[in-house]
Amino acid sequence: MAPGHVAYGLGAQYGLRISADTVTAWERGLALPTEYELTALAGVLWCAPGDLLTAARSLREHRVAQGLAADELARLVGLEMSAYLRMEESGHWRGNERQSAALSEALGLSAAGFVTATGRYDELAELLRGAVTTRWQAYTRPVAKLVPLERRLLQDVLERLHGDYQALMVSTLSWSTGGAERVGSDGEAGRAFLDGIVERFWETAGV
Repeated sequence: MAPGHVAYGLGAQYGLRISADTVTAWERGLALPTEYELTALAGVLWCAPGDLLTAARSLREHRVAQGLAADELARLVGLEMSAYLRMEESGHWRGNERQSAALSEALGLSAAGFVTATGRYDELAELLRGAVTTRWQAYTRPVAKLVPLERRLLQDVLERLHGDYQALMVSTLSWSTGGAERVGSDGEAGRAFLDGIVERFWETAGV
């Protein structure tokens, strides 16, 4: 189907005034459809909304990929819809432990996926930087509040990361794409260093 055919289908079947140029922009990732437009687009293309998404990252993307309405997901996790929508729109999840577990189950989230979808990735990265460069024991409780892992496993992972980092810092003065001298740096090097820590964290945890 050409973009014009898709635009026509959106208008004929769903009453949406969408131009062929807009459809092209969606295809190229230059613009994003609203939730209703995405659902309509999936209908026109005879597929599920999740099939049109790249790897989902936000709560909204995961919810749409699962074909859940906001009120339905709010009910599943035990929240008022207005409270859930505030979290979804802000990108920061504030549910309790039981609600977080229900959210992970409803959206089929892994531990890593949960951290990213709930807006906790950057906070986790900063905590892990502190854990590998200082005393890891002090970071067990803060990390546990962000990551749904059993406490004993979490302690083992932090201890291993700390040991690996300290050994590599002494022997090579580098880790991942960021050296020890870049631990506190900004920019691409600092971002790469933090991403490397998080990646190793999940690998070590076996998640």
